[in-house]
Amino acid sequence: MFTGIVEEVGTVMRSGGKGKGGRLFQIACKKVMDDINLGDSLSVNGVCLTIVGRKVGRISVEAVEETIKKTSLGFLRTGDSVNLERAVALNDRLGGHIVQGHVDTVGRVRVIAKLPLSHVFTIGLSRAFMKYIIPVGSIAIDGVSLTVAERLSDSVRVAIIPHTFENTIFKHLRVGNGVNVEIDMIAKLVVGAVEPYIESLVGAAHATKNPV
Repeated sequence: MFTGIVEEVGTVMRSGGKGKGGRLFQIACKKVMDDINLGDSLSVNGVCLTIVGRKVGRISVEAVEETIKKTSLGFLRTGDSVNLERAVALNDRLGGHIVQGHVDTVGRVRVIAKLPLSHVFTIGLSRAFMKYIIPVGSIAIDGVSLTVAERLSDSVRVAIIPHTFENTIFKHLRVGNGVNVEIDMIAKLVVGAVEPYIESLVGAAHATKNPV
């Protein structure tokens, strides 16, 4: 479990194949090396991965074929920057929101608008996921906890404050880039619970209106 508060931007030093579509990433980092061991979880661009190796100044994480298929990690190359966050401890402050590190979809950067005090990113999403988007609700993009500034028909707008822009990979993003998107877990739970009930009511009303 994570909070969406990026602790450090690491650098991919090696990105290699692991057979059958998997990938092994070696990442240079400093801060997240503290109090992290083999087998621990680490969020890499919003994807929960397991530490499989570590040495001075570097950690290794492995992504299986299913993870590569459903996230943007497959596009990482040597020299790329990545957002890193260690798993949250139970006694830590929850500075962002509850982030699982389970990516729902890969969105696309459509527009980057530079404002006097912020940047506004428009991220295109599949319409299938728009029902989970709540204006002024939470969303995680590449592992960063953000607030939905505006919900459009097939995209979402988020405002990036200067601190977040400078201390995450948002400053490296360009129009057309893919980003890992995790929908707010509470929104998914509510929609998942309510949607079948509404569908049953609609079905019952339709059957009453059009009896056999």
